[in-house]
Amino acid sequence: MKNVLNLRILLALMISLTIVGCSRNSRDKNSSRATGWKINDKNGGFQYNDKFQEQETGPGLVFIEGGTFTMGKVQDDVMHDWNNSPNQQHVQSFYMDETEVTNKMYTEYLDWIKRTYPPEEENFRLIYQGALPDTLVWRNRLGYAEMMTENYLRHPGYGEYPVVGVSWIQAVEFANWRTDRVVEMDLQNAGYLERDSHLTSSADSNFNTDTYINAPTLTYGGNDSIINPEKGRRRPTVTAAGDTINQYARRESGLISPDYRLPTEAEWEYAALGLSELRSYNVYRGRKKYPWDGQYTRSGQRKTRGDQLANFKQGKGDYGGIAGWSDDGADITAEVMSYEPNDYGLYDMAGNVAEWVADVYRPIVDDEFSDFNYYRGNVYTKNSINEDGTVKVVTPEEIVYDTLSNGQIIARNLPGEILQVPIDENETYLRTNFQRSDNRNFRDGDTRSSRNYATDFDEEEGEESELAMTKKMYNSPRHSIDVDSASGKLVKEYDTSDQRTSLINDEVRVYKGGSWRDRAYWIDPAQRRYFPQDMATDYIGFRCAMSRVGSKSQGGKKRN
Repeated sequence: MKNVLNLRILLALMISLTIVGCSRNSRDKNSSRATGWKINDKNGGFQYNDKFQEQETGPGLVFIEGGTFTMGKVQDDVMHDWNNSPNQQHVQSFYMDETEVTNKMYTEYLDWIKRTYPPEEENFRLIYQGALPDTLVWRNRLGYAEMMTENYLRHPGYGEYPVVGVSWIQAVEFANWRTDRVVEMDLQNAGYLERDSHLTSSADSNFNTDTYINAPTLTYGGNDSIINPEKGRRRPTVTAAGDTINQYARRESGLISPDYRLPTEAEWEYAALGLSELRSYNVYRGRKKYPWDGQYTRSGQRKTRGDQLANFKQGKGDYGGIAGWSDDGADITAEVMSYEPNDYGLYDMAGNVAEWVADVYRPIVDDEFSDFNYYRGNVYTKNSINEDGTVKVVTPEEIVYDTLSNGQIIARNLPGEILQVPIDENETYLRTNFQRSDNRNFRDGDTRSSRNYATDFDEEEGEESELAMTKKMYNSPRHSIDVDSASGKLVKEYDTSDQRTSLINDEVRVYKGGSWRDRAYWIDPAQRRYFPQDMATDYIGFRCAMSRVGSKSQGGKKRN
């Protein structure tokens, strides 16, 4: 009897040890799999959003699941400019604006600038002027267009039409502003910022995402009543020791989304094609010439047969067709969403206005070096650091202005932003993936890019020597513009040399998609052209994109 009792005790002990062992090795979201310590403990320690499910789709965006496609596969090449050789690329999942940025969206941006940096103040006057679209792009020496010059940007009749007269530089600044406003809204809704704080923005008290992440106490100029949750709706956690945790949102919170930006050329072309419904397992069936199915620009459906599927120039002197049935509904730009979307739900990826993309233009796409998220235009910077180790935040007295090649003056930075400086050898030493700050000229076809290039590179001159070689190959005009120290007026000197052989340089950007001014040839998504980044036209607009964090697919993978 005693032996049986001992056996039962031993068996119970073994079972309890097994249970304890299993519980220590089981997955517990409240404890670390690295250390076993509790996560998000109210007493302090490591804080992390372990309830994050999926990136929230930002305002105006639609999800584009990434994949492989053949970039640059044009159906026709009547120009014979050899700037588009087909190459296979892989694009990561991302988000893109459902429509082009409209006049209404852009005037909201102008309104914010006007309220935050009043142009009647001399120190801020050029900020507002530098953001204004060039409405004079509508003028034609042998055409009447004063109605568009005066009304197209501001009149509510054109509110949902795509904004034009915006340079590539202005489009980038709009995307930066949009990032800050969306993150500011998300933090307000989560209780990290005082509600309606965006309505009180001023030059010395406004919100910038990077500043909030790196130095949250300097946001809004250090206005404690806005950034201190203890005085707002959200109560931060106070530990038993009296320490405050979760006071500010970090990247780990999942609340701060990636930046709005211009899409890369590869992203734009991939999204415009909308190949997702034209596949059989892991192979695309056939080819697509336009964002819609088929090889024609008119609808073949019974109810809409004969209607144009996009807004483009149909022939000489024909910008919309005969008035009435079966015209394309527009003589200049059209209201966004006037035509059916492509398979991704994107509108006007062909026609209406052509669109800026992020890339610096070169005739070649170097797929031998990169076939993943291809992009030419990387210029790496870092935060400027004060002597005391804190980040350098720009003040209203420290705004720096740039004079562009066309004489326009823009602000290089705005108050509240962290000053950016080029990376240096501390970031590049012994790296194999990048060696310099400016990579726009990397393997772009100049002498240094050739396979026969060897020892004649002047290491002492470094990047300057490489830039000189690029300028020799892409021998574009070199206009100069300067400010007369005595009068303060701009001195413009045009390059009158007859030895120039190209218009390509580091300041020209790709634009895609064709426009209301273009024939059907240009609305093929694979077509590419370029234009100076500081100039604008009446036929180029833009839309924004955003990178995706986390899983490639949205809501789980489904078989079709």
